[in-house]
Amino acid sequence: MKASLWREHVLPFTLLLGLLAAATLTGDYVLHRFNLVWVGRYMGIPGTLLIIGSMYYSLRKRKLVTSGNPKTLLSMHEFSAWLGSLMVLIHAGIHFNAILPWLATVAMGVNVISGMVGKMLLNRSRQHVQGQREHFQLRGLSKPEVEQAVFWDAVALGAMAQWRKVHIPIFVVFAVLALGHIVSIFLFWGWV
Repeated sequence: MKASLWREHVLPFTLLLGLLAAATLTGDYVLHRFNLVWVGRYMGIPGTLLIIGSMYYSLRKRKLVTSGNPKTLLSMHEFSAWLGSLMVLIHAGIHFNAILPWLATVAMGVNVISGMVGKMLLNRSRQHVQGQREHFQLRGLSKPEVEQAVFWDAVALGAMAQWRKVHIPIFVVFAVLALGHIVSIFLFWGWV
């Protein structure tokens, strides 16, 4: 039986995003309920460190570092970025104190969503092209005929694989805004 697009891709994406939102609201509520708002103030630090650590996968993928299994590192990248984002969102809370932290938070949210959507679409597209190849092979087409039959799908897949060209600039915007927020905290809190 063919897997449904909804069950295989849309539902897990929706659940992960919903879980992020629910965990953020729950975490913020618990901190306020037990007068631990000060804990939320400092959750941005480990959250940011987790997000920075998640970039190890990108370094490995670009062969800037050579240790680590790429598949394992991808899973760690996804989990660390998700958990770090959760901590940063709890850190942001429902407070509106300044525009710079909120811009950074919005950029981070867009980056998380673009990463999740990119992964979902790319995996679905790869499965579709592979399914088409197998379908044409079962019909008895030769390898050159199969490649000709899936040519435009393969071209579209190649174009979709370029989603990182959007994901990475969004990350850069987030990183600049987050760095601006961090520097302003150091300056205004007198940590420097």
